[in-house]
Amino acid sequence: MADQPLLAESVLGWSIFTCILLGILAFCWVYIRKFQSRQESEVVSTITAICALAIALITSALLPVDIFLVSFMKYPNGTYKEWAANNGTRGQIEDTVLYGYYTLYSIILFCVFLWIPFVYFYYEERDDDNRNKCSQVKNALKYTFGFAVVCVVLLLIGAFVPLEPPPGQNSTQWEKVQYLFEELGSSHGLPALSFSISSLTLIGMLAVITYTAYGMSVLPLNLIKGTRSVVYERLENTEDIDDVEHQIEKLKSKCKDGRPLSSRDRHNLQELEGKLQVLQRRGRHLEIAERNCCTKVGRALRPLKILLGIFFILVALLLIVALFISNLDKALHSAGISSGFIIFGTNLTNPLNELLLALQPVFPLDYILITVITMYFVITSMAGIRNMGIWFFWMRLYKIRPKKTRPQALLFLCMILLLIVLHTSYMIYSLAPQYVMYGSQKYLVQSKMPTAGSTSGNATFGTTRTCDADAPEDQCTVTRSYLFLHKFWFFSTIYYFGNWAFIGAFLIGLVVSCCRGKKSVIEGEVEADDSDLSDDEYVH
Repeated sequence: MADQPLLAESVLGWSIFTCILLGILAFCWVYIRKFQSRQESEVVSTITAICALAIALITSALLPVDIFLVSFMKYPNGTYKEWAANNGTRGQIEDTVLYGYYTLYSIILFCVFLWIPFVYFYYEERDDDNRNKCSQVKNALKYTFGFAVVCVVLLLIGAFVPLEPPPGQNSTQWEKVQYLFEELGSSHGLPALSFSISSLTLIGMLAVITYTAYGMSVLPLNLIKGTRSVVYERLENTEDIDDVEHQIEKLKSKCKDGRPLSSRDRHNLQELEGKLQVLQRRGRHLEIAERNCCTKVGRALRPLKILLGIFFILVALLLIVALFISNLDKALHSAGISSGFIIFGTNLTNPLNELLLALQPVFPLDYILITVITMYFVITSMAGIRNMGIWFFWMRLYKIRPKKTRPQALLFLCMILLLIVLHTSYMIYSLAPQYVMYGSQKYLVQSKMPTAGSTSGNATFGTTRTCDADAPEDQCTVTRSYLFLHKFWFFSTIYYFGNWAFIGAFLIGLVVSCCRGKKSVIEGEVEADDSDLSDDEYVH
């Protein structure tokens, strides 16, 4: 009979996970197709981008399942349910989640170090006539081999980094070597995989500080401020065209008598003619936007956009406040840098942590909230990438624009988003540490209370407490996600300081976004380096 509740709980959890999976696949397909260039569309790169983004989101969706399973093992009074009373049963359930993390993280390593680099270089090596496929594949494999070497090095470092104190100085060399092999064999490869994923998460942290922090400020304020009037933009664009045409006529009038133009005048004439082409294309786009039904619907939904922008900025402020309180708690109550600023409970009241703990017993409300937070990070990250573009230090590599994004840029985009979503697992832990570690688990503490009368003994009663580090080991189950996040203390230390940098970047982005004016109604559609053929995508 105990197997029936176990089966029911497992089916419920994994059924909702399956629904989320289907929703993620649909979202990824729409997301990539929205930004994909219709002229340079590539089937392989499109499928790669959709799959890579879906795998990252699926991995983040596994976190609520992990928390749900450890929480549903217990009743609200702190006792285990009948089907979870056995340690072996609890271990079997958690091992299922652990194998899920193993599988998804291994696929992520495959995508980052093999699949995406191969597709990227395969497309880069393509000739105009696209005939020499063998040379194309050979060159792509040659460059991908370098990424594979990096992956192997990270796995080896993670496998042999000792997690326990090493043997003393009096030990022989063989004992030290034997110790390393025992460390590798006893963990079944968990540290190796965890080290590799943590290294990628470290890169994701830089992307979160750069793109997500800025996107969390620019997206809500753009919704609140709205766009410029298309009628006013057309009038302004027409005036600019007249002014440029007048300057061109003025330059051309210098050579009416047969005298050639000076090199400076020829250079200015070329610049003005290029500027005129951009303005004329801009005028065509503005004309299409004025007739477009979406623009008219957008004006009608202006109040809803303002409300949505206010909601987004309130969510951003809630996340920043929760992150600040969590970091302050770590600074005040953790053991410091040497422990990775790890704390096993919440000493300061964290609003998001309390909200998740309140919603967790009513499944799937917490699942929905965690999914919303994850999608919020993805959407704001995409807003940051779209506004900033993809940069390598001071060099802009690619622009992200609707219907005009090149296949290589899409692969870079999904690589960045994949790394960002990896880091969101630690971000969510920082926002709600108690929830990520134990869910809503409680445990019973037996206490003795003296009773009235000399002949009576002491009565025993039980009180429930929220699971923390002081709880008995057999009374509270830690999520497998937490074990992955905190396998190496030095990564936790870097993540801690990264959270402070994230808060600072958000505040700077908020100031910059407030100082900027309204964006154009055709923002990102017309650039000087676009060809006239690209307008065909908007005309039809």
